[in-house]
Amino acid sequence: MSTITVRLIRSFEHRNIRPVVMRNIDLDMNTEDFVKLVRDEMKVASGLLPPVRNYDYDTMKVNHKAHKAKSNNPVINVEDDDVLVLKPDRTLRENGLEHETEISFFKMTDYERYRATLNN
Repeated sequence: MSTITVRLIRSFEHRNIRPVVMRNIDLDMNTEDFVKLVRDEMKVASGLLPPVRNYDYDTMKVNHKAHKAKSNNPVINVEDDDVLVLKPDRTLRENGLEHETEISFFKMTDYERYRATLNN
């Protein structure tokens, strides 16, 4: 059983990020089931205001693995989207998650807009 930290990114521009720590997670769990589990935890987690709790998050991406190098971007790792974005039809392990992995949960359209501003 693993511990996964989920970073809820409500706003990339304003760096509005709230962590939710998910404990006792089976890495052989399907990604879609994990998303449902995170959404259920968001409903009861203390400290999450309604704008963060009720936002339409739709994408998860690996942000950092334990004992590995972190990205220079404080909001999200903007590299290797094809590898780091979690595929819904795979297990967490198949998506590359390990114990103490940190992932970001965000809305893809907001992320694409944020990436466009970085390239300008």
